[in-house]
Formats: sequence, structure tokens, C-alpha cells
Amino acid sequence: MAVNSNLKIGELLIKEGIISSEQLDKALAEHKKTGDFLGITLVKLGFVRERAIMPVLAKQLNVEYIDLSKQEISPEVIKKVPAKFASHYKLMPISIEANVIKVAVVDPLDLHTLDDINLILGYEVKPVIAGENQISDAIRKYYGLGADTVEKMVSETEGEKKEESSEVKVETPTAEEVEEDASIIKFVNEIFSQAIKERATDIHIEPFEDFLRVRYRVDGILHETNVPPSIKQFQSSIVSRIKIMANLNIAERRLPQDGRAKIKVAGKAYDLRVSILPTPHGETVNLRILSGEMLLSLKQLGLSDDDRKTLEEMIKKPYGIIYVTGPTGSGKTTTLYACMNEINNTDKKILTIEDPIEYQLEGISQMQIHPKIGLTFAAGLRSMLRHDPDIMLVGEVRDLETAEFAVRVALTGHLVFSTLHTNNAAGAITRLLDMGVEPFLVSSSLECSIAQRLVRVLCDKCKKPYTPDKETLEKLDASDDDKDVTIYKAVGCDECRGTGYIGRTAIYEFLTIDDDIRDMIIARESSTRINQEAIKKGMHTLRRDGWERIKQGITTPEEVLRVSS
Repeated sequence: MAVNSNLKIGELLIKEGIISSEQLDKALAEHKKTGDFLGITLVKLGFVRERAIMPVLAKQLNVEYIDLSKQEISPEVIKKVPAKFASHYKLMPISIEANVIKVAVVDPLDLHTLDDINLILGYEVKPVIAGENQISDAIRKYYGLGADTVEKMVSETEGEKKEESSEVKVETPTAEEVEEDASIIKFVNEIFSQAIKERATDIHIEPFEDFLRVRYRVDGILHETNVPPSIKQFQSSIVSRIKIMANLNIAERRLPQDGRAKIKVAGKAYDLRVSILPTPHGETVNLRILSGEMLLSLKQLGLSDDDRKTLEEMIKKPYGIIYVTGPTGSGKTTTLYACMNEINNTDKKILTIEDPIEYQLEGISQMQIHPKIGLTFAAGLRSMLRHDPDIMLVGEVRDLETAEFAVRVALTGHLVFSTLHTNNAAGAITRLLDMGVEPFLVSSSLECSIAQRLVRVLCDKCKKPYTPDKETLEKLDASDDDKDVTIYKAVGCDECRGTGYIGRTAIYEFLTIDDDIRDMIIARESSTRINQEAIKKGMHTLRRDGWERIKQGITTPEEVLRVSS
């Protein structure tokens, strides 16, 4: 019955122009190997999108199709079906009327599963069809991330532990106990897998008095993920598992700790930068996810043609300092690494001193600072000079000693790259002067200051055009010629998980130092005056660069104003 239905479904999909005959033949061959429903096989092979195929399959099978992303399900219905049961059978309960439970399943032809549901739940089953990904998302939304794993952990500990007080548990499990707890390992792995799936750059695990919160930073914005409330009682075990992965001391709960770990998700390797801080309710964990795919070339940075040409000229200079400025998380390190990759060849000796080393760059000698043992940026710079470098990267200029040493290194014939935390490109100059660096040293060594911010990129599937109001145009420094331009707004769809954005790109502000700017530095002019002079000479501000990205349909006014206000 199932095979004949699959053949009919395949023929219908060909008739509808959704797949080709060749794709059907390949899917049927794979279907015979795996036994999966043909619709699932077609989606897994990448021949068709889940959203496109499910309504067609529902029509052919004469069952109702449910779009779970638009469905609101009562908590009372959720309580009737355990999380481990929903996860095992890949089903989502929709509603209960009298003695009939409506459940969304991927394969409504699987009578064996439907009989199991009927037997275990004691309800007559009315199956409706939904996509596998939608079912997985709904299970996570209503039950919480890793709910089936947490249910198992709770059931294993029920009756074995006395009722705990409201205070945070202070006992820490041993390494052996944590390693043996497969459920904790599985839950932590599920946190990682979901983070990768959602394109997160950071994972935050934060304990509070009555609950444990898990948040992912996606495209620079924090999003809370639903976790079962009962996970709170396992927070010490979760933190201990992460400490073991990062080779940290699981017995130390009073001091901050930092480490690194490696994971593999869906066949791809990722580095985790682990940071742990003590709080009154337990230890909070931040995990930065690093992947080799995040290493970009200059062409991939999103620079305009003029800016890329300027940067290419700057990084080929034999000496001087190039600063990249902006707040934490604005992509400064990514830009610096792209510059390093561009000029990295066998006739150049490149050394870096960083805190921390985020990516391993082949052919470049990198050093991690250790202030506790005296290895600071300034101390590292002194030692690096003995290795006869051509190019040096200093992770960040934080104090006068490092700033002056970097300047003197640049003046003795080395090209130096570094970062500063300032609001705009001209702010780098006044920041150095405020640190105590002499104006003549700044003017003699500084070649370029680059300010940057990251803006989210519009989802091509759902963005919609609209005409901006006058006030928005004024805020973005738009010219009179731009008054009738059509720009796009974020809407939100399944592709972008309702945010309206997928990925990020950078906007830039390039301040190149010429003789007039050098004279202003010597005269200790304010950053505002230097900025005004640079704009007269053709420098575009962050907002102006952002406006160009808006006109190209890459981002929105809200994004540019958010990061450049």
C-alpha cells in the first residue's frame, strides 16, 4: 500500500512540476534503502522544500495539512503527551475533542506508529500531515530544548533525592560522575546542535534563583530559547560537563575560568571559547562559537569598491599603524584577519599578540597574552621585535605603554595593525592623545583609522519594498537625489525564523591621514573638527555607508540607525 501510494505521490509531484523524473528515480532508490516516507526522502535529498511538498502530499493522501508555525496549541493538550513520546515518534499533538486526539505526523501511512499512539495514549488518533522540521520546531517550542532528555533525567532521579531547599546546590559532581551521565552529555550536545542550526555566534547559560536561562546570539541579537523548567536542578552538572570539555577545574566555583573546547556538529568542526563566571545562583557560562568558515577575504567583508581599494593600498605600506575601531562585537577581529590573509606570503614575517587567539592562521606566528605571568601586550611587543617581523598585529591598545610602543615600532619600519574602542574613525586620534601619546608621534605613525559596525542582512525571501519618510531620510544623511528611492523592510518568514534577517555585513568609515589631518593632530584639534575636515575631503560616515547598503536592498534604516546612533 505504501509503495503504490509513493508511486502515485511521485507521479503527482512530477505533474505539478515540483520534481523531475530523474529525481523521483533517485528518491525511490533511497526510499527502498531507508524505508522513510517518500516525502521525507525527497526533502532530505534536497530535491524539494518541505513547505512546497507537504500540501501536495496531503491532497494526494486525502488528509489535512497543518502549518505548525501558525498553530497555537493549548498547554493542556501538551500535558497529555510526554515529551519523550513526542520526540520518539516525531509527532505533535494539536487538539483533543472527546476521545479523539489530533496529531501532526510526517507519515500518515505509518499505521504501526498510529496504533502505538492509540495504545499508549488511550485516544482515538486522527492524523494530520506536517513537515518534519516544523514538528521538530514545535516540539522545541512547546516542550523546550531537549525536553525528552530532561524528562529522562528527572525520572532517573525521582525518589532517589530528598526534596531540595530553595538554595542553590553547592555540591559539585566529580569528573567521573559527569562523564558517566549520558543524559547530561546528550543535553549539552543538543544545546550546541541547536545553536549551530540557528547560526548562533554565542551561547549564554545563565542561572537565576528559580530558573535556568539559555540564550543564543544570532546576527548580533540575543534570543531566548525555551528549556524545560526542571532543567534548573541539573545546572551544576551542565556546567561541570562544559568545564570537562574545556579542561577547566570542575571543583573551582568561586573564581572566573576561561578555556577552549572543540566540537563536531553535522560533520563540521567548531572551536568553542569558554568563559565561566561565578554568580549568587551558580556559575554563568558564555560560549563563543568559532568556525573556519568565519575567516573572510577582503572581497567578502562587504566593502565598497572605493573602500576596498583604499584598504588594499594601506595594507601594502611598508610601515605605519592602521587602527580598526568600534565596540565589542563589531567585527574588528574579522577585518584584521582578512587583512592578514591578504598580505600573508612567504616573503613576509607576520607576528600577532592577541587576547584571545580566535582563529589559527596558517603561516602566521600567534601569541596569547597572560597578564598573570607578566606577558602583556607591551611586554609581548618587545619580545616580538627580536624575531625580525615585517608586520605585527596587536589585538588591542588598552594603555599608554602599549600605545607608545606600537607607535615606536611603526616608526622604526614596521607595519602595525591594532584595534581601539571608539565611536568613530576620528575618535581613535583623540583616544590616543587622551592616553598620553604625544601628538607628533600619532601624526607621524598613523596611516589610517577605520570605524566599522555590523548590520543584519535582509532575508531575500520575505523583504518588502516601501518608500521611507522624510524624517528617516534626514537621519541617514540622504541626499536630495535619494528622496524617491525605494528601499526594503524586514517582514519575517520561516526561512529567517521570523526575524526578517539572515546573516550580517559591515558598514565602514575610512579616515586616511593626509598632511592636513596631520597638522590638525599636532594642533590637538577635537575629533569633531577632524571628522568635519575628513568629510569635506570625501570621507563617508558610517551612516552614509549604511545608506548605500539600504539603497542596494541589503539592510534596513532601522539596522543602520541602531548601530550608528
